[in-house]
Amino acid sequence: MSRDTLEASTLDNVEPKTEGRTVKSAFRRRRGMIWTIRVALVVLWLASWELTATYLIDPFFYSKPSAVWHKLVDWFTGGTSQGSIWEQIGYTLQEAVAGFLLGALAGVVLGILLGRSRLLADICAPFIKAANAVPRIVLAALFVIWFGLGMSSKIATAFVLVFFAVFFNAFQGAREVDRNLINNARILGAGRLHVLTTIVVPSATSWILASLHTAFGFALIGAVVGEFTGADKGLGLLINHSQGTFDSAGIYAGMIVITVIALLAEWLLTVAENRLLKWRPPSITTGLQI
Repeated sequence: MSRDTLEASTLDNVEPKTEGRTVKSAFRRRRGMIWTIRVALVVLWLASWELTATYLIDPFFYSKPSAVWHKLVDWFTGGTSQGSIWEQIGYTLQEAVAGFLLGALAGVVLGILLGRSRLLADICAPFIKAANAVPRIVLAALFVIWFGLGMSSKIATAFVLVFFAVFFNAFQGAREVDRNLINNARILGAGRLHVLTTIVVPSATSWILASLHTAFGFALIGAVVGEFTGADKGLGLLINHSQGTFDSAGIYAGMIVITVIALLAEWLLTVAENRLLKWRPPSITTGLQI
């Protein structure tokens, strides 16, 4: 091998590694800058709220970050007016997870089924639209009457919110499958079930997973709304009790706990999505995910 060839080969091996390190370094700098700005915005917001509530507005109605922090510390160390904070979190989380799983399963199955059957879609369309138009707070009140103050009524409310969020995405994902791909599979002898499991469902996976990110938030909302309507345990009851006693710090504290749960669930869903979609080629926006 000549000297020029050896040098060219060495450069070819070095340049990709150098470029990869440069890209990773730029990504880390960008990520660090984004988190710095985020933290600065939160600090600025909390400081302005604290100062405003101290000198300009009545903290009895608007509370302030220091009071909310003391309320959270009190809940997690001494318990709440309704018992242990962990018991309230666990109760609401059970309702949200059960409603999320049932609603997601029903939404995926019916969404794909109606998405692949135009006749069934045309028959069911007005009924689904009518059901989706019913205010959820009304349904929550009905579910309390039907199922009582226990967990069942909250699961039903969460189920309804999750179902429609997942159903419409699954329906659209099933409709967006490449028709030529399905025709080619049928020419090669694939039956309806084989086409459904190997083409339609994988193609709709991205649509379904995208809906799940918002669906768990809806499940939490459904559980909390159900508890707010009528319950004997849960974060919604805790917030409702704080409202009844004009404890604005308690309302904010409950909102923060629910937000943290939603963010943790979002993180877990993102990890699951990345594992399930390893087969998908990276898009040009992959580098923008943080």
